[in-house]
Amino acid sequence: MATVEAPTRPQIRLHEGPFVNEPLTDFNKDENARKMRSAMEKVRGQIGREYDLVIGGKRVKTQDKIKSINPAKPSQVVGLHQKAGKEHVEPAMQAALRAFDSWSRTSVEERASLVFRVGDLMRERKFELCAWLVFEVSKNWAEADADIAETIDFCEFYSREALHLAKVDAPVQLPGERDHLFYIPLGVGAVIPPWNFPAAIMAGMTLASIVSGNTVILKPSSDSPTIAAKFVELLEEAGMPDGVVNFCPGAGATFGNAVVAHAKTRFIAFTGSREVGLDINKSAATQAPGQIWIKRAILEMGGKDAIIVDAEADLDSAVEGVAQAAFGFQGQKCSACSRAIVDERIYDKFLERLKARVEKINVGDPAENANMGAVINEGSMKSILNYIDIGKKDGRLITGGGRATNSGEGYFLQPTVIADIPPKSRLEQEEVFGPVLAVIKARNYDHALEIANDTEFGLTGAVYSKSREKIERAIREFHVGNLYVNRKCTGAIVGAHPFGGFNMSGTDSKSGGPDYLYLFTQAKSVGEKIT
Repeated sequence: MATVEAPTRPQIRLHEGPFVNEPLTDFNKDENARKMRSAMEKVRGQIGREYDLVIGGKRVKTQDKIKSINPAKPSQVVGLHQKAGKEHVEPAMQAALRAFDSWSRTSVEERASLVFRVGDLMRERKFELCAWLVFEVSKNWAEADADIAETIDFCEFYSREALHLAKVDAPVQLPGERDHLFYIPLGVGAVIPPWNFPAAIMAGMTLASIVSGNTVILKPSSDSPTIAAKFVELLEEAGMPDGVVNFCPGAGATFGNAVVAHAKTRFIAFTGSREVGLDINKSAATQAPGQIWIKRAILEMGGKDAIIVDAEADLDSAVEGVAQAAFGFQGQKCSACSRAIVDERIYDKFLERLKARVEKINVGDPAENANMGAVINEGSMKSILNYIDIGKKDGRLITGGGRATNSGEGYFLQPTVIADIPPKSRLEQEEVFGPVLAVIKARNYDHALEIANDTEFGLTGAVYSKSREKIERAIREFHVGNLYVNRKCTGAIVGAHPFGGFNMSGTDSKSGGPDYLYLFTQAKSVGEKIT
């Protein structure tokens, strides 16, 4: 990471007007396609650079390294990163604590102004940031663009929400008193994001933390540290004081666990697997020597998301929605459709049309903007192939079923549909996190809802139906944090679809919603007698 001089404190500049979502880029337009190709070439020239830890504004090198590789070309190192170990936990914590003393007392207007500036910088460099996502996690152009657009949305939305929260006051003023309600920052937080939305989720949890007045130890995924490094560079360019965000890629089992367990860690914002999330929850609930608070755990832990296709559905619309939700970004979304639950009256027709639609998906290097890129790493590929083998034994292979051997050296898999999967089977219950769709036959709508709800997860879901009565039943009875009607179950938009799930899908944290910043603050009530 390049050396950055200590920034001068810039003038406070707040955005006027209501929040508006960042528009998505139309790559069918020649001008946008040219800009993207130009950005790809620029980033290609920066591939393989080395990045340092950033602790209290200081660059730190380590003996152990993390290699971030291109899943579509595993021989290509996207970035070489220092690997934080247990010995870096205390320096990072002390740097964050020192920064908290001043950052927590910095006006909300100044904090929001910094985050607005980050959004402006990202908007100026959108194509370049998209290119980093293409190389580092194998997103195609549209998926990368949506990731960066959501990150810009978080900059705009959370800044406005922080300004709004600062104006909240006690709802009742007692006679003879001045009564106030303040939302104050918590302290030092551990931010532990996943690799699948390495810009939006990583930045979203970090921005919510710092705009609320907290400081952060950021441990990005070892599969996607480079885009996090680029984000930290933008924070520094925008004027972030030293120590507010400390950039520490490292192993979860060593560095991550030690930060979570530290007595001075006030909160943990995590997105990832159910197993790791539960371990974090357990660790956070255990009082460390010297710990004087209950740690707050903000957890999003995945799903086993279902789309119900009713007998009265628009079949073509349902097929398109299922295909997009199941195979967008190789099915590597916690919101992805991994189960299609289809009424038996239209089951065969649905499968016929779905097979034809899925077989139009082209798999290849996303640098050339293929529909589907590679899965994130070799271990993930092997795990997904194992689930496909399980599904072949339990059900009927419709299409796909193995590696995409004509796509190059990367971790490419065929989009796979397996029908006749029984309820309660492993493929119907366990999160695969890959391009594998299980199709389950339902006797009727009641049966479909029963199957949809019969997992330990509850993140997203969708229903395709023309029946208002059935739609209303889904709204009441389909137990997920994000329910969609007659549209796909992926693609939550900041502000419109606050995102977070029930049950083992997490703490229903509702990122991109009006209550999200409450999780990063605590309320302080002051009643002063007027003399």
